[in-house]
Amino acid sequence: MSNDSLDPRVNRLKLGVAGEAIRVEEGENWNIYEVFHQEKRGAHHEHVGCVHAPNQELALIFAKEQFARRKKCVNLWVVKSADILAFDVEDEDMFANNADKNYRDASGFKVMEKINKYKQSKK
Repeated sequence: MSNDSLDPRVNRLKLGVAGEAIRVEEGENWNIYEVFHQEKRGAHHEHVGCVHAPNQELALIFAKEQFARRKKCVNLWVVKSADILAFDVEDEDMFANNADKNYRDASGFKVMEKINKYKQSKK
């Protein structure tokens, strides 16, 4: 039973009979790279999609062809998807913050008295 797929990534693996061991040759196992695009200097890089490539150099070339041909672009980043780390959903309480931020206000400090006293001493 062969796998007649239209997807070249599937055909590249040369899948054979079900249950038979599959041997992947060097360069056949392409990685997924996330692509980040910068529209103008100083702007943030934004995620625009992903590409499949055997190495990071080709990923950059594929990203340029896919995401920088038609749209204005000054820079691209490619990052292997497997290298991106994220917190688990269960860890969302780590991002809880204190909504009451009165420690940022200067209202608790008695500086006006000192300022007025200083002004009076300079007269």
